[in-house]
Amino acid sequence: MRRVTVAGEQPYEVVIGPGAQAELALVLAGTPKAAVVHAPPLAALAGAAVETLQSAGVAAEAVVVPDGEAAKTAEVAAGAWEQFGRLGLTRSDAVVGVGGGAVTDLAGFLAATWVRGVRVVHLPTSVLGMVDAAVGGKTGINTGAGKNLVGAFHPPAGVLADTGVLAGLPEAEFRAGMAEVVKCGFIADGTILDLLAADPTGRRDTEELIERAVAVKADAVGQDLFDTGVREYLNYGHTLGHAIERVEDFGWRHGEAVAVGLVFAAELGVQAGRLARAEADRHRELVAAMGLPTAYRGDWAALRAVMRVDKKARGATLRFVVLDGIGRPGILTDPEQAWLDAAWAAVSEER
Repeated sequence: MRRVTVAGEQPYEVVIGPGAQAELALVLAGTPKAAVVHAPPLAALAGAAVETLQSAGVAAEAVVVPDGEAAKTAEVAAGAWEQFGRLGLTRSDAVVGVGGGAVTDLAGFLAATWVRGVRVVHLPTSVLGMVDAAVGGKTGINTGAGKNLVGAFHPPAGVLADTGVLAGLPEAEFRAGMAEVVKCGFIADGTILDLLAADPTGRRDTEELIERAVAVKADAVGQDLFDTGVREYLNYGHTLGHAIERVEDFGWRHGEAVAVGLVFAAELGVQAGRLARAEADRHRELVAAMGLPTAYRGDWAALRAVMRVDKKARGATLRFVVLDGIGRPGILTDPEQAWLDAAWAAVSEER
């Protein structure tokens, strides 16, 4: 079993490997009650978690929410809060999130807001959930204005990344999750890029790739929980990526949108004179080899409008994470419109 510690005021472990879910009873030992939040397709896994907790003396019950991004609404959150009230959850109790990135985002938000904060343990069931959503304490729901604009920082008590569940993950979902892994390679860990170049599917070295990506995120979160410094670099590729998701009404998978965002950010870095052309080309080539999109045809004006209400924007000023070289991220503030247009042209046309 691989273990990565996330530092902070309340450090926690990310446990990675087959059967990691078995440690749930240890993480929540002595907890009176727990609400296990999950979407309908994961009823069996959530049921196993409920049984594990009940066998350990925890009064656990399932709380069912919609699948995917449909779970991340104020209406769904309000319904879950009513269920927590029915269960009588207090500050001594806990929430368990079983699912992909959307469910862990929601479960964390529910835990952060119920009685002003109860513990949450994440059991991510997708690559995206394991390397990104479940780690770091960012929680959130979506609104009509954009993605994750309502949320809270609420670090989990533990993350149990049971890689055994990935065998049944649809290939498209697995591949999309790998976009967050390759992002970590570009901003911090070149070995990730080498591993994916050798096997672009990510299937051969899955556990090492997940461990390395989690370690990149853990390092940033340990230094900067509240996203005011180095943690912002984890948003590489996300400014355009989140805008694509919003404009497409979340019809695009997060990782697919981020993949295009990575190529866009690399092209923007070239336009700003900060990234070499060869390194930008490496982005496009590796992302394409992984079977992820490198182009998007959409409404550029609509995307720009959404980017201006991105969480990373400051007033009317756009901010992008760009690279000064592989493993050397930085911030580009208020880039020239000509640079943005050129980067857009590079991802809006197939090559």
